[in-house]
Amino acid sequence: MKLATILGARPQFIKASVVSSALKNAEIEEILIHTGQHFDRVMSDVFFQDLDLPQPKYHLNIHSLNHGAMTGRMMEKIEEILLQIKPDWVCVYGDTNSTIAGALVAAKLQIPIVHIEAGLRSFNREMPEEVNRVVTDHLSQLLFAPTPLAVQCLTKEGILQGVHLVGDVMMDAILTYLAKAQQTSQILEKLDLVDQKFYLATIHRPSNTDNRDRLQNILENLTQLKYPVVFPMHPRTLAKVQQQEMLPYLEAIQVIPPVSYLDMLILEKNCQSVLTDSGGMQKEAYILGRPCFTLRDETEWQETVEVGWNHLVKPENLYQSLTHFTTPTHAPRLYGEGNAATRIADILLAA
Repeated sequence: MKLATILGARPQFIKASVVSSALKNAEIEEILIHTGQHFDRVMSDVFFQDLDLPQPKYHLNIHSLNHGAMTGRMMEKIEEILLQIKPDWVCVYGDTNSTIAGALVAAKLQIPIVHIEAGLRSFNREMPEEVNRVVTDHLSQLLFAPTPLAVQCLTKEGILQGVHLVGDVMMDAILTYLAKAQQTSQILEKLDLVDQKFYLATIHRPSNTDNRDRLQNILENLTQLKYPVVFPMHPRTLAKVQQQEMLPYLEAIQVIPPVSYLDMLILEKNCQSVLTDSGGMQKEAYILGRPCFTLRDETEWQETVEVGWNHLVKPENLYQSLTHFTTPTHAPRLYGEGNAATRIADILLAA
């Protein structure tokens, strides 16, 4: 069996590292196609060094474009490769432009599609990611759902065939790499955070960075919190801060460049709370036992909200929400047992 995996963004590299290992153990041939959507060293290359992820056979170098142009160019290049290598399956992850580009090309070439992390819904069609994940689910033949809620969402949309509840591959990744991170990462020492209380913040979504008032509200609140804020800043976010002439706010925040996955695990594990608009970090915070305050109006990880570990907050309410928060005493296992990647490989072998 030959499987072509199409990826291009930081969260996809993390998920693919454990799935690729399971595919190798199952003797499934995998060909990695890296679109280049995340292209700098810390957003991309470092994952192939730190994690057990083989180097991609194809690197398309497509990035820094508007959604339509990026997706279109990806489709053109992906089509050329798939026609050449003739895979039995095409595998895509999550909800990025790389995901939808790979799914659309595979569908038009009548190559069956595997969608890992299927069934997630924020129910906000203004988010490009929501459009990507909905369309990809409806094109896919094998849909690997991380949670029962994801299965319910697929059922409500009439997607009943090929759906498998396998758990979340991010659980696999954390269980696989946390010990390595604890042994090798020196990020706390580098930032002088050993035995120090701090918050960990990441903001990158256009809904937060492109709205001047909202971005200013976020930065103002980050400067007023009880503990220092460590902010690994996405290049796009830094550019928006500079464009909006808000650099003075950063003087009261510990802004650092993006960090590796292993360093991020250590920061997440040791912070007081995670403050983010990232989908993946909401889930990682929960698995690592850290409260999360999500600066969005909705989330695709609703189950973390329902059990009290994740709070959707408006930027102007962040300080108040953190001040009055009480950490829950119970954290049910929402994301499986850490064997999602193995289950995916076994189901593929039987398909």
